Amino acid sequence: MPRYLVFTDLDGCLLDSRTYSFDAARPALERLQSNHIPVVLVSSKTRAEIEPLRRHLNHQGPFIVENGGAVFVPSGTFDFPMERARRRASYQVIEFGTPYAMLRDVLKQIEDSVGTPLLGFGDLSIDDIMELTGLSREAALLAKLREYDEPYLVRGPETIAAEVRRQIIMRGLQWTKGWRFFHLTGLNDKGQAALKLLHCYKRQWNMDGEQHEVETVGIGDSLNDLPLLLAVDHPVLVQKPDGSYDRDIDVPQLIHAPGIGPVGWNHAILDLLNLAA
Repeated sequence: MPRYLVFTDLDGCLLDSRTYSFDAARPALERLQSNHIPVVLVSSKTRAEIEPLRRHLNHQGPFIVENGGAVFVPSGTFDFPMERARRRASYQVIEFGTPYAMLRDVLKQIEDSVGTPLLGFGDLSIDDIMELTGLSREAALLAKLREYDEPYLVRGPETIAAEVRRQIIMRGLQWTKGWRFFHLTGLNDKGQAALKLLHCYKRQWNMDGEQHEVETVGIGDSLNDLPLLLAVDHPVLVQKPDGSYDRDIDVPQLIHAPGIGPVGWNHAILDLLNLAA
């Protein structure tokens, strides 16, 4: 039997897009825990946002922040030193992203170039973020503590939005899109970070001298999950709040989960585990 490793997006996926609840996914989460299958959280959220969620989820494993900006691995997860990692509090951290201050500078340069206001998280008040996302005040404060990724909104026609994206690429950076915002990032993504962790898990599991087959599952709902879905063996797409699937996701052997957010998440995981049994 192969070993399994699950990578999952959070907002609109494991977490309900409106209530941020994961109750609908509890049966699958409990099944994964009982089968000792690691779950890696992969999000556009900040480390400060993910840490309280980990406590609610009783999550003990690694997590990936800000669209692959960095991998945070709790100390003691692996029995070997991780390459390129540095110690930060109780974590080993591997950074892939561009520092946030540089991203803010680039966004302002592009704003001047296109002559249209670009509203980044750094420009928004806590009240603005609460209104746009439905987050509580405390959660909105944590969402502002960004290190590698600048979410932004374009106030203008699609031609302006396309020009912004063109200028981002011209400057050697990347853009992607989540459910609510575009994101300006460095040359990092969720798939790159997931593959780094997959390498570490394979090394850990093979330390007993056996070569264990490892199968990966990736679950997402938006364009920023595309690199992750391309990197895994079993890519899963859950439905958006209106019941649709993101049309920008085109991945071989894509599994369309029958349900919105955590409902679809739960169905997909239980179906895959039943097939593997």
